[in-house]
Amino acid sequence: MHTPDAPTAPAGHASVGRNTQASPHPRTQASPHPRTPAPPTARTHRSTGHLPPVPPAGPPPRPGDPAGLPHPTSRFLARAALVTAFLSMAGAVLGLVRDQALARLFGAGSGTDAFLVAWTVPEFAATLLIEDGLAFALIPAFSVALARRARGGGGDPVRALVAATLPRLALALVAAGGLLVLIAPWLVGALAPGLPDPGLAVDCTRLTATCVVSFGLAGYCSAVLRAHRRFLAPAAIYVAYNTGIITGMFVLGGRWGVRSAAAGVAVGGCLMFLVQLPSLMRQLRRTAPREPGRGRERDRRVGIALVATVLLFALCRQSQILVERFLASHLPSGAISHLNYAQKVAQMPMVLSLMLCTVTFPVVARALADGDTERARGRVERDLALAACMVLLGTAAVVACAPQMIELLFQRGAFTARDTEATAGVMRVYALGLLGQTLVGVLARSYFSAARASWYPVGAMALGILATTWTGVLAVGPWGVLGIAAANAAGITVTAALMLAGTRGRGVPVRLRPVLGELSRPVLAALAAGAAGAFAASRFEGALPGLAAGGTTVTIVFVLLGWALGAQGIAPALRSVRPATLRRPYGRNR
Repeated sequence: MHTPDAPTAPAGHASVGRNTQASPHPRTQASPHPRTPAPPTARTHRSTGHLPPVPPAGPPPRPGDPAGLPHPTSRFLARAALVTAFLSMAGAVLGLVRDQALARLFGAGSGTDAFLVAWTVPEFAATLLIEDGLAFALIPAFSVALARRARGGGGDPVRALVAATLPRLALALVAAGGLLVLIAPWLVGALAPGLPDPGLAVDCTRLTATCVVSFGLAGYCSAVLRAHRRFLAPAAIYVAYNTGIITGMFVLGGRWGVRSAAAGVAVGGCLMFLVQLPSLMRQLRRTAPREPGRGRERDRRVGIALVATVLLFALCRQSQILVERFLASHLPSGAISHLNYAQKVAQMPMVLSLMLCTVTFPVVARALADGDTERARGRVERDLALAACMVLLGTAAVVACAPQMIELLFQRGAFTARDTEATAGVMRVYALGLLGQTLVGVLARSYFSAARASWYPVGAMALGILATTWTGVLAVGPWGVLGIAAANAAGITVTAALMLAGTRGRGVPVRLRPVLGELSRPVLAALAAGAAGAFAASRFEGALPGLAAGGTTVTIVFVLLGWALGAQGIAPALRSVRPATLRRPYGRNR
């Protein structure tokens, strides 16, 4: 079985047989003058309430494409999303094991609070250098270079772009990492002035500062490979990362205490880079064929304005954690830990819902590089519908079964039943902002996929941070950690609303009215499913039976109600079951 990391043969539509292109039947032959259907009108969208169908994922296959990329057919995208989701799920499971090990070995007290302040460095580095920052800047840039390579001409635009960006980036990363090591005491004092043991946090921060270099190189490799539509190695990075942290805690925990987790961050960061290096070297060894008689195109580099807007957006987005930990550092010991554990579990539905966008972002960027705005818009609207359905299903499950989840995952060793109760309450409040987090993740890709600087999402994110800060300041006194979690949900929801309203004329212009109509369907399904799941989970005493009953109820109610309402993330999948079943007896046994 092939994976998306290897070139695959182009595939046709799912409803057409394998030998469609070679079929002698007159209806399967391409017409010399194909009739182009008129685009759907706004009246059609309003009357149906559904998003328009997505245009084909890419242009017809061209033999001998100099870019050497697998064509983004539906089959390829599905396989790439499956591989990415599987490895990302494995990384997320290892992340839970990492958090379980941290809770079991060190509990939820001043020691883990000190480490989690130092954990701010890899959290920021992951957002700026892997997940958002470098990806938003480099994937569109490499998509343009690959489009130029496909058109032919002198030289290799991909290698030229690497030569223009990688050395400078490496020097900047080394300088930034060294600066963090030097200013660690002042950084800890600014992040959490109320810590009882700042020295421990300083030691951990100096160890985690090494991830600035390793995460930057890993993020660069990931962006280049994803632009080449190679998703296997980039999807495996968090498996390697969490393996390094878990190993560090169990090997060094007896002697170094919580510092062992910080050392594991340093080792895991190096593994993230090394796991992608062989695949990157194979891609860079490819050369574009030179075509005589064609002039060399103007060299395009990643503009400073683009990098500035991307990094500022990612910095604003991640600064929510700074606000949370600053406010929580003045609360009793363990508050930062409760926020951390709740956030890690609650965000899993959001992480999984964005896996499809990880695969389709290079497709959207390449469509814009080819000048096909309509195809890019259709893909973004479809991503919004699918991601919303996935995250709202997870949100309903988190709200319904939060105590059972935390008890099963963490309540052992130094993590007590009191910690479980506090963390579950925070997690339920966090879940209210998961839809906003997901919409921001999808829409950010649409704003930055054109390889142009865009200041609007930076402004929207900054306004969201202001909302988070002021809400948190007002709410932390009467409600403690619950008020901090509510401020997070409120701020990211403000950002999502602003970004959704501002897409027209910026990035990929989505159709606002049909998108909002589509989002309302899974929201209603999630409300009903969460209430039903919470009732079912409360009927059982044990955590495991309660989680099983609540999770099953949430899934059944959400899927059935979403299907009845016609949610695009659910209805097409259910409708495909019957035709596939009917065709099966007439197919070949495999």
